[in-house]
Amino acid sequence: MMQKMKIVFSDIDGTVLTSQHEVTDQTKAAVKKLVAKDIPFVLVSARMPEAIYPITDDMGIKMPIICYSGAYVLDREGKELAGTYMEAEPVRQLLTEIGEKFPAVTVNFYSGHHWYVRDKQDARVKREEDITSAESEQADFGQLLAEGTLPHKILLMAEPADCAAAETYFQQHYPQFQVARSSDILLEIMDGKVSKAAGIEVMLKAYGFDKSEALSFGDNYNDLAMLKYTGMGLLHVM
Repeated sequence: MMQKMKIVFSDIDGTVLTSQHEVTDQTKAAVKKLVAKDIPFVLVSARMPEAIYPITDDMGIKMPIICYSGAYVLDREGKELAGTYMEAEPVRQLLTEIGEKFPAVTVNFYSGHHWYVRDKQDARVKREEDITSAESEQADFGQLLAEGTLPHKILLMAEPADCAAAETYFQQHYPQFQVARSSDILLEIMDGKVSKAAGIEVMLKAYGFDKSEALSFGDNYNDLAMLKYTGMGLLHVM
């Protein structure tokens, strides 16, 4: 079965990265062995590209990436293979409701290579910048939408109680969106068609591989669809 493996997909946080947000020498060596055998290694994450590239740079390998949990798929040269955006009107309504019902949360608007925030000095934003090495840009979300800039993802940073309540509320009231916590303080909101499995399907088509020839690694519930979709899947528990 392992002889059929032609491509490997891996989650990042808790899988490729340790709890200290580092890639071990052992992992780097394993990935380089795969690439030397012409087996592509693809990182799959809810992160934006600029929060993934520091990891690939650290490994010293150019590789294809699947960002925003499948909403933005890029080849190893950074060329877009697929992109799924959220629609403007529901996003406007969503942003209004977040402000009215959950005023204490920090809202992040991700579009392609850009991470927009309302306040760059927000402590939660600064913490995310430290973890991911990506840099936020201060902007007015309403103006972005008016100019035709649509998000791949809206991320809410919140206290655990707010995060859980927001997940329940927005799942009930926005069925066109996928709403799920990626941790007890982070809530990811994307178009309902987005999934890591859908992103992998795009990448497999680009390479001409079948899903039976793919191996995937993950560590969380949001990786289950990816693990089930590929021919082989391994759930890594820290």
